[in-house]
Amino acid sequence: MNLDITPLETWTGCQSRPLIIAGPCSAESEEQVFQTCSQLKTKNVNIFRAGIWKPRTRPNSFEGYGEKALPWIQNVQKELGIPFIIEVASPEHVELALKYDIKMFWIGARTTVNPFNVQALADALRGVDVPVLIKNPVNPDLSLWIGAIERLYQAGLKKIAVIHRGFSALHKSKYRNEPMWQLPIELKTEIPNIPIIGDPSHIAGKRAYLLELAQRALDLNFDGLMIESHINPDVALSDAAQQVTPDDFYQLLSNLKYRIVKDESENTSFINQLDEIRQQIDSADRELIEILRTRMALTEKACEYKIENNVTIFQVERWNEIFRSRSEWAKKMQLNPEFISEIYKLIHIESIKQHTELMSKSK
Repeated sequence: MNLDITPLETWTGCQSRPLIIAGPCSAESEEQVFQTCSQLKTKNVNIFRAGIWKPRTRPNSFEGYGEKALPWIQNVQKELGIPFIIEVASPEHVELALKYDIKMFWIGARTTVNPFNVQALADALRGVDVPVLIKNPVNPDLSLWIGAIERLYQAGLKKIAVIHRGFSALHKSKYRNEPMWQLPIELKTEIPNIPIIGDPSHIAGKRAYLLELAQRALDLNFDGLMIESHINPDVALSDAAQQVTPDDFYQLLSNLKYRIVKDESENTSFINQLDEIRQQIDSADRELIEILRTRMALTEKACEYKIENNVTIFQVERWNEIFRSRSEWAKKMQLNPEFISEIYKLIHIESIKQHTELMSKSK
C-alpha cells in the first residue's frame, strides 16, 4: 500500500533520528507540567507529551483533569517553544484541543480498537492540518491498526505516524504489554513509508525495562521513541512505576546505542556472503514446506483410518502429548519452546480444518 504520507522531519522539525517525545503520563498541575518539561527541554526532547483525558481500565482511578488542564499545556507549549502532543478519544476532545492550540494528537489503543470511534475522530479532523499518531489497538489485530490509518488518510490527513505500545496478552509476562515486534514490522511491509514511534513505557510497565525495550525499537529501525517522564514519579497520579525523572530519562538516552542503518551496502564481500546465506535460507524453507506437506499427508491418512474404524477424530490426550513433547524437543535443540508451540498451534488448526473436510466428504 503506497500512501502519500508527509515525511516525519517536515512536520516535527527533527532532522535527525530518532525523534524523541517525552513528558508526564498525566498533566497533574501546571507547575508539575512546567517543571518536568522545562528540564526535558535541555535533554534533547523534540515534542512534549501529557495525558489530559485518561481512559482508565476501571472507574475511580485518576482520569485526568480534562479541559482544566488544556490551558496549562497551552502556556507551557508557548513559554518553552516546543509543541505538545495529547491523546484525543472523541470529537469533543478534538474541538477543545484545537481551541487551546494543541499542536499534535495521538489516538490511544482503546480507541484504535473501535472503528466507529476512529471514524468519528477522522470526521472531526477532516480539513484540519494537524499531525496525528495512532497507537496500535489493545489486541494484536493488524487490520484494525491499518484501518485506523486508512480512515484518517481518507479524511485528508497526511501527517500521520503510528505508535507501537505493545498488546494485551492472556498469559503472564514480565512486561505490562507484549511487544509482539513482528506486528509493527508487518505493518511496515504493508505501508513502507509510515513512521513508527516506539513506546517502551507502556510495553514495560516498569522503568527497569525501559532501556532494553527502547534499544530494541532502535535496532528495528523505528523512527522515534515516546517515553514517560515525571518530575517526581513516585507520587505520580497514574502509571508511577513506568515513569522516570528527567535526569534518569537523559541517562537512558545516553545509554542507547544509535546505529546507522542502511538499506544496502556497497561492500562486495558482504553482498556475496549475504546472497549465499539467503540461498541457503531459501533451500531450508523449501525443505520445511516439503516436510509440512508430508506431515499433512500423514495426518490425512490417520484421519481416514479413524473414520473407517469409527474412532473420534480429535483426541485430547494425543494433542497434549504432541504439544508437550515438541516443546521439550525445541529446548534440547536450543530453540524457543514458545515459538515452536505457536507453530504447532497453527499446524493443529490446519489439521482440524483438514479433518472436518474429510468428515464432511465421508457422510
